[in-house]
Amino acid sequence: MQSNLSVRFSRLCLALTLLAAGSQFATGADSAAADTATPKPPDGFTALFNGKDLTGWRGGDTFDHRKLLAMPAEQRDAQIAKWTASMKDHWSVQNGELVNDGKGSYATTEKDYGDFELLLEYKTVALADSGIYLRGCPQVQIWDYTEKAKFNLGADKGSGGLWNNSPGAPGKDPLVLADKPFGEWNKVRVVMVGARVSVWLNDKLVVDHALLENYYDRKMPVPPKGPIQLQTHGNEIRWRNLSVREIGSDEANKLLASRSNEGFKSIFNGSDFTGWAGPINEYEVVDGAIQCRPKKGGTLYTKDEYEDFMARMEFKLPPGGNNGLAIRYPGHGNAAYDGMCELQVLDDNYEKATGQKIDARQVHGSAYGMFAAARGYQRPIGEWNFEEVTVKGSKIKVELNGTVILDCDLSTVKDFMGGGAHPGKDRTKGSFGFAGHNDPVAFRNIQIKPL
Repeated sequence: MQSNLSVRFSRLCLALTLLAAGSQFATGADSAAADTATPKPPDGFTALFNGKDLTGWRGGDTFDHRKLLAMPAEQRDAQIAKWTASMKDHWSVQNGELVNDGKGSYATTEKDYGDFELLLEYKTVALADSGIYLRGCPQVQIWDYTEKAKFNLGADKGSGGLWNNSPGAPGKDPLVLADKPFGEWNKVRVVMVGARVSVWLNDKLVVDHALLENYYDRKMPVPPKGPIQLQTHGNEIRWRNLSVREIGSDEANKLLASRSNEGFKSIFNGSDFTGWAGPINEYEVVDGAIQCRPKKGGTLYTKDEYEDFMARMEFKLPPGGNNGLAIRYPGHGNAAYDGMCELQVLDDNYEKATGQKIDARQVHGSAYGMFAAARGYQRPIGEWNFEEVTVKGSKIKVELNGTVILDCDLSTVKDFMGGGAHPGKDRTKGSFGFAGHNDPVAFRNIQIKPL
């Protein structure tokens, strides 16, 4: 028979063994939980949510991002602090998921984004109403597709549409109903280049390269940069696996060039000026691009003439670079006055680079001297920009890097810069060309589609 001391010692050893095993089990469980909570974004993506806390997020609301940035710093910081306090009252992290109770300010990234690809998953409940703001603009819609009270608003069409676009506009309603039943996770992919947005919901395309309208001012395009926001109201929603990949200019240009390209034909062979007329000796071909020679210029134009057409090209500017697109040019005179118009090709930082002040109707994309384009959508100097121009009758639209910066009707112009007339503005036919102004501005991948 064992002594009492021996029995006690055996029991103590057993207790220590069980305690150690339990500790190892607990440590393993904690490690597994941590592994589950830690996001593992795909190659090239960065996690927006770390699975543990609200690091990288602030509060936000339905508020014009341009106006927020324009506030004095002290006022802006106070507003953000107020939103953030509200956010922290209604958002929490549970089992590696970002959870909102249906109230409070929106979870808003501290960082602003330009062109990007966004991946996330969400799970919600009946009567919930939410959305994803892109560059601070509402929104990719998320809601209860079974709520009959909102069928008149389009709930029965499902989630994923750009709900704040105008009625009937592309992207307003999703192309297909792709929502999963409540209790299941929905997977979202968003690609945004310029104002062009494509959305996939549960691997189904629901928005196809549609222009996101600026909810805060329909006359202005969406900002070139802004935060990603998770809007919530109505009921609980959970988010997980949020990651983002910023899209560079080369990839963005290729994506834009690949869309709706039927009917476009190249008008430049990449090696010489076959098919072109004008002061050819003032231009040169450099690495497959037409480039104005330094301190040279004049209007280089196509021998073919066009009535209504679309033109696509890439261009690259030096600091302070100045050129223009000659629209319906007659083959003589000044493209800005004798042609229908000259669409400016100008460094967005022209004033800083040259010290010269310019009129708003001289900025890039403007119908020179007649209509001003929106500014701030060029890529940095030295990078290629993608531009598409549409000419129909007296109307001209310019889309730069995926954002419409000019949409005007020359027949309605009443105020001309400097009071000078533009006798060619009503022309219905003419050549397409480049109006060089002494700077080595380069153009490549030049295509035209007659309409």
